[in-house]
Order: sequence, then C-alpha cells, then structure tokens
Amino acid sequence: RKEYVDLYVNYVFNKSVQKPFEGFMQGFLRGCPARNWKMFSPEELQVLLRGYTTFDWHLLEKNVRYSQYKKLDQNIRNFWSVFHKLPEEKKKMFLGFLSGSDRITGYEMEHFSFCIKDPQVANPDESSPYASTCSLILFLPR
Repeated sequence: RKEYVDLYVNYVFNKSVQKPFEGFMQGFLRGCPARNWKMFSPEELQVLLRGYTTFDWHLLEKNVRYSQYKKLDQNIRNFWSVFHKLPEEKKKMFLGFLSGSDRITGYEMEHFSFCIKDPQVANPDESSPYASTCSLILFLPR
C-alpha cells in the first residue's frame, strides 16, 4: 500500500504535470533567462514575484505623502482613524483600489509610498474618493 500511495502521489504531483510545466518553463526562461534569477535568494524571489501578503499598516501611514493636505488635517486624521479600524481584508481591498493589486510587489515595505491629494472640486460633498493607480495617488475630497 505504501508503494502504491508513493507512486500515486508522484504521478499526481510530478508526472501528470511534467509536460505542461516544461512548456511553461521553456517560455518563462525565454523571456527571463535563469542567470537573471540566480542573484535572488528564494525569499527575495518569492516577494518579487508574489509580493508582500502581510503588511505593517502603520508603516504605510508613516510613508504617505500629502498634497494640499497636512498630516494633522482633520480629514487625514479621520481617514486614518477609520482605516485602522477596518478588518485586514478591507485594508487589502483599499490597497487594490489604490494600486490595482492587493499586494505590494517590487518594493520593500519601508519604501512603498502613496500620495493623498485634495482634488479641489467645487462641491466636495458631492464627490467620492478616487485613485490614480499608475501614480499611486488617492484623491480624497474634503
């Protein structure tokens, strides 16, 4: 029985996916030669490809830049107060809204930053927050 289980597990996890994986690997290495990936440790490569999945939200707050706002403005204090009360999943949804991804890739957490900017609309009460994902700017009406 043990030999059967071992052979079955080997088939499911190795043999059955070998041919599709070789095709994927060949295409991947054509675009990204292996010599380029060897400079990364496995942990660095995982972060580079997958991104950070756990966050220090207070560090994120510390790294934010402000435009037409100051850190101590009431809107900003209210924003962070509400943000820090959100469950983890909602915070990741905000990150997706802001950047297009619920992960931070290609950065060290200490260097990831975004900007909160006042869009200076005529009637802020009739405007909703919106984001520029390319520029990492959150437009937050007063």
